[in-house]
Amino acid sequence: MRPLLQGENLSKRFGELLLFENISLTIFEGQKVALIARNGTGKSTLLNILVGKEGADSGKVTLTNDISLGYFEQIPNLNPFHTVLEEIFVTENEKIKTVKAFELAVSKNDQQKIAEISAKMDELGAWDFEVEIKQILTRLKITQFEQRVSELSGGQRKRLALAKVLINKPDLLILDEPTNHLDLDMIEWLEEYLDKTKSTLLMVTHDRYFLDRVCNEIIEMEDNQIYRYLGNYSYFLEKRNERIESQQAAVTKAKNLLRTEIEWMRRMPQARSHKAKYRINAFYDLKEKASQKNYDDTINLNVKSARMGSKIVEMENVSKSYPGVHLIENFTYKFSRAEKVGIIGDNGTGKSTFLNLLTQTIQPDSGNIEIGQTIKFGYYRQEGIEFAPGDRVIDAVNKIAEFISFEDGTKMSASQMLTHFLFPPDAQYNYIEKLSGGERRRLYLCTVLMQNPNFLILDEPTNDLDILTLNVLEDYLKSFSGCVVVVSHDRFFMDKIVDHLFVFEGDGKVTDFPGNYTIYRNKVEIELEKAKNEAKNKEPEKKVVKPNIQQVKTKLSFKEQREFELLGIEIEKLELEKTETENALNSGTLPHEELFRLSENLVKIKSLLDEKELRWLELSELA
Repeated sequence: MRPLLQGENLSKRFGELLLFENISLTIFEGQKVALIARNGTGKSTLLNILVGKEGADSGKVTLTNDISLGYFEQIPNLNPFHTVLEEIFVTENEKIKTVKAFELAVSKNDQQKIAEISAKMDELGAWDFEVEIKQILTRLKITQFEQRVSELSGGQRKRLALAKVLINKPDLLILDEPTNHLDLDMIEWLEEYLDKTKSTLLMVTHDRYFLDRVCNEIIEMEDNQIYRYLGNYSYFLEKRNERIESQQAAVTKAKNLLRTEIEWMRRMPQARSHKAKYRINAFYDLKEKASQKNYDDTINLNVKSARMGSKIVEMENVSKSYPGVHLIENFTYKFSRAEKVGIIGDNGTGKSTFLNLLTQTIQPDSGNIEIGQTIKFGYYRQEGIEFAPGDRVIDAVNKIAEFISFEDGTKMSASQMLTHFLFPPDAQYNYIEKLSGGERRRLYLCTVLMQNPNFLILDEPTNDLDILTLNVLEDYLKSFSGCVVVVSHDRFFMDKIVDHLFVFEGDGKVTDFPGNYTIYRNKVEIELEKAKNEAKNKEPEKKVVKPNIQQVKTKLSFKEQREFELLGIEIEKLELEKTETENALNSGTLPHEELFRLSENLVKIKSLLDEKELRWLELSELA
């Protein structure tokens, strides 16, 4: 495989904070790689260095000549003065420029211009490209082409930036948390798109279903080391645990040996000057190995929740509308102790309004909401908390409490609590404004949970949190004795946590669905398939006449006749090879190297099959 991007011995430090040192990685053509690391270890910084937006303190980056690179950043760099259409088509590609001119003419209904540009579209063969661009924009719900970038919301800007990167079809695609601010339908579409794309992919994501379905390799960055795992997320977890257990065993063994060597060093000072110098050197090597981290720095979230009475939250015939928008109509529900509810629905259907009604931030137009006297809300908001300028990490926690109580009756100081949230003592006096997005989220989560709530409301809690933190948060929520209401686009998180769903269908309709997201999605797909089949059965049967080779021969050149005949044979062989490869991949018996090789081969087979089928159709239409 050809290497497209190489980082060699890269190091980066911000003041006294070391992000990574002497790490190396290579991205090969055709790979689809996920990068996993804890928050604050420099994932986004590493991506910026790899694409040339930031310099490393040491090391070098090599990008293979003549390849195009597309980079989707967490904070998009867009021109605020551009219209949406102008920003989408900032490119030197002539096809894309022509499609831009065509879309602009259509949006202005300029018939003369449409006719002129249509001729150029024919000449460049840009119609298929125009259809694909439209599909990307439609799926990402980008429709207001004349709107200024400065007028867009944060989520709209991220979708615009993502569309802009995808439309250019780069050879190497680098994505930093692409699923943030996408709804579930968009995420599922993006999954399918990236699975089929020919672009090589390097991606940072916390969405484990997305990672599982798109990537065929995982790179983990930990303790200035790069670990590669050829396989999906489940395989990564299994092999990571094996690695940690092995390292822990080695550290424990080194500590035991160190105790013996310390005794020897104390008892035998004369040995230091002559015969046992090798043993003295080995002692210092052993001391370094024994001092390595023993992977016990997980988050302990067993925070005590406030006592909960018999009445929790009762909603009766609640309705809420805004001018021209009907959000909630006659909604009635009585919450029970320890239930976990997920909220799903398209943007603008009333999810955030529902949370604000629950917490009485806003009042309903009609109906009643009664909150039990013992209920104490903990509200983790999507926009996060506004920390005071100049505050350090320890200040944010001390303002809430100097000591925190736990379910077993023990207490912990604010500093100890922060250590459990992966803020070691030397990091607790860092300024909050210098933290990464994920570290700020983790600190915010700490401030919410340490207030001892018994009714948790979580609005997109998974955004910017690393996967390892999410695992522990999920374990805590499953054992949480209070109520949980969560809005999330992370399907893995929803499946693991919730008992049932409130589905916001639009126009005020909210349905209570008994089951998690995957169960709900499967039900929707079955219903859609059923509706399709019913519609198909109602239509009069159309007789499809497949072009006959003998008929085609009369209208094709000799060369084209021969090509048409060979295509039929090649397509049949490729279909058979595709089926055999898929069966082998699904067998569960292949070693990981073979699994990776066959996965790559399947992508090539599908691509070749598409090309040959398209050519077969072109020739058949000449009949």
